Amino acid sequence: MSPPNGKADDHSSESHVSFPSVSIGVPKPAGFDAGKIKQLVAELEVPFDSASIEWRVINTTKAGKPRGQVIPYADQRAYTDRLNQLFTPAGWTRRYVVHTSANFQRAKDQCIVAKVLVTCELTIFGLGSHSATGEEWADDDNAGTSAEAQAFKRASSCFGLGRYLYYFEGAWVDLDDRKRPKNVPQLPKWATPQGWRQGLRPGAQTDNSSTNSGPKAGGGTRTNGSGQTAQSSALVRQIEAMAEILGRRLYRGLLRTLANVWTPNQIQDGALQQKVLESMQSAERGLRRVQAALDRTSPAVLNPVLQSLQLKSLDQVESLETLKQIALALEAAANQAKS
Repeated sequence: MSPPNGKADDHSSESHVSFPSVSIGVPKPAGFDAGKIKQLVAELEVPFDSASIEWRVINTTKAGKPRGQVIPYADQRAYTDRLNQLFTPAGWTRRYVVHTSANFQRAKDQCIVAKVLVTCELTIFGLGSHSATGEEWADDDNAGTSAEAQAFKRASSCFGLGRYLYYFEGAWVDLDDRKRPKNVPQLPKWATPQGWRQGLRPGAQTDNSSTNSGPKAGGGTRTNGSGQTAQSSALVRQIEAMAEILGRRLYRGLLRTLANVWTPNQIQDGALQQKVLESMQSAERGLRRVQAALDRTSPAVLNPVLQSLQLKSLDQVESLETLKQIALALEAAANQAKS
């Protein structure tokens, strides 16, 4: 699911919706022991070198001085370079499956178009496999290439590679007459290999004197730079890891609905953090149900279901209830096709 730049509206609480439990553990081959796997995953999570980072304009002002909101991204070659460096070209592989949706009317210009959907299954020998789907409008000359790159990056982020890029909210900069950034923001220290290896993370204090400080002389609980306990910090990290899995719209929608916040480190109550995490895990199971139903039918079945809910794509799903409706409708269609 893509991470579009959209803000979720408030909805009534949907925390009671649940999906059947699905095991998502990846079997551990004999090639790597637990310590080696932990080390490799840690290396995958390290940010790319700053020279590999580019900036994309995602929003622009409608009037006045031309300004745009930019976010950083890395070309997929940076992803393959990291995989080759850690595992050699023989240590990983990827497989693509291409689908095309049925034609439907695009809301923004009323054109009748289709979407190209590319699913990438990335396998790292010794770690396991993850798959993800990218999409692009079929009338784009580079639709296949764009959807392929998107799918590969999303599958990579399931292993931690490039996941840190999803923490960026977007910064506003001046644009030239061709709507290109005149300058780009400086990357925060946590988004560089050096800062990451020093233990810096998004949302945490970068002042070494306050980060991970030990217990005070008078006693008390050890906290990180954001004033969170170790247990609370662990929950926040687990919630943050769900951003790529769920997609930005659904991730933000659950944060806003359940906790009325934009980022998990704004949640101070431990019980509420646990509730948000459990709801996101339920949403992950729901997405697996949707994917499993699509595998039994065709991506073309999805469009009528989305249109009935006034959605253009899965990326616009913001709530567990909507996700459940989609899953149930697709499963019904799959069962009907089977019979």
